[in-house]
Amino acid sequence: MQFCLKCKSMMFPENGIFICKKCGYKCSIDKKDDLIFKSKINDKEVPIFDSDFQEVLPTTDIICPKCNNNKAYCWLRQLRSADEPETRFFKCTKCSYTWREYD
Repeated sequence: MQFCLKCKSMMFPENGIFICKKCGYKCSIDKKDDLIFKSKINDKEVPIFDSDFQEVLPTTDIICPKCNNNKAYCWLRQLRSADEPETRFFKCTKCSYTWREYD
């Protein structure tokens, strides 16, 4: 996995080069040393996925509360402390409405 030097987002290989989908930075796959960076942990929130890549998320059969479509992308995120269950998120494949489900 390679990360962008400018915005620290994940880069994806395309036509022999790495491309950052967030800022457009490009780097040759041969220049892997150019992609090494050090970062310190901070309080900045990091997105789980880029909206351009939602098609790689799994889908599930669930009714959208907005349009009644029966398919949605789904993912889990730990929002509370570690001893609390994860929160499930859903995004409708038809209208893109996003909602969450708590345990």
